[in-house]
Amino acid sequence: MTSNSHHTPDHEAPHEGPIKTPRQLIWAVLFAFIVPIAGIVLLVTYVGAGKKPGAGSDFMAAEAVARRIQPVGTVTIREASAGGAGVLKTGEQVFQAQCSACHGTGAAGSPKFGDEAAWAPRIKNGYEALLSSALKGKNAMPPQGGGALSEVEVGRAVVYMANKAGAKFPEPKAPAGDTAAAAPAAAAPAATATASAPAAAPAAAQGDAAPALFTQTCQACHAAGVAGAPKVGDKAAWAPRAAQGIDALTASAIKGKGAMPPKGGSAASDADIKAVVTYMVNASK
Repeated sequence: MTSNSHHTPDHEAPHEGPIKTPRQLIWAVLFAFIVPIAGIVLLVTYVGAGKKPGAGSDFMAAEAVARRIQPVGTVTIREASAGGAGVLKTGEQVFQAQCSACHGTGAAGSPKFGDEAAWAPRIKNGYEALLSSALKGKNAMPPQGGGALSEVEVGRAVVYMANKAGAKFPEPKAPAGDTAAAAPAAAAPAATATASAPAAAPAAAQGDAAPALFTQTCQACHAAGVAGAPKVGDKAAWAPRAAQGIDALTASAIKGKGAMPPKGGSAASDADIKAVVTYMVNASK
């Protein structure tokens, strides 16, 4: 006799999920949100850590040290004369080192060297007025043209430029007892070069000197964007230049370009110029 009873196969029995209670459901929902969020946070932290300025950069480490010690670590070296006193620069030397970048081309409204018409109203104001403007700075011109000079040296530069434009100002006298100031101009270039570090200084020392060289030579134009110079910190202006590479920018700085004279009008070494170019590029990223 055939049985009519039916048995439900095991595989057709109702299945039970891993979540059996409301509490397990709550924990499952929380983990579903917390785990992805934690993963995103960790990923963002990892990526951000790799983009911190100066990560893995020896130069930036050197720059940071230079900035910390700059108020007490910037040194101007002048070779002593036989008499023991420092040799003062001539007006022409100061002009070439600090003034030619703007006054050589008439950049930013500065009176161009030798332009009698541009200098006439200024000469009319007298030597003292011109000296005061040069010492304190005026318009785009920083104090002392961005240099670290004595009042006599700045005065000599003023007289040199003014007299080339028709003035008859007398040469400023050196301080009493400074016999070295009367040294012949022919001997002065080698003896009066102002430097932040000796030419034979180690590479690290030259890197540390970059902020000082920038202040003395480059900031007159690059701090304010004078004569089309890319302003330090202006990412948009520096981006296409930085794309050329440090070596190409250094070559332009050494040879001069546009209104910028060779080496910015300084007597710095090629290594120092490369260091200050790198300093400006890194400060503009």
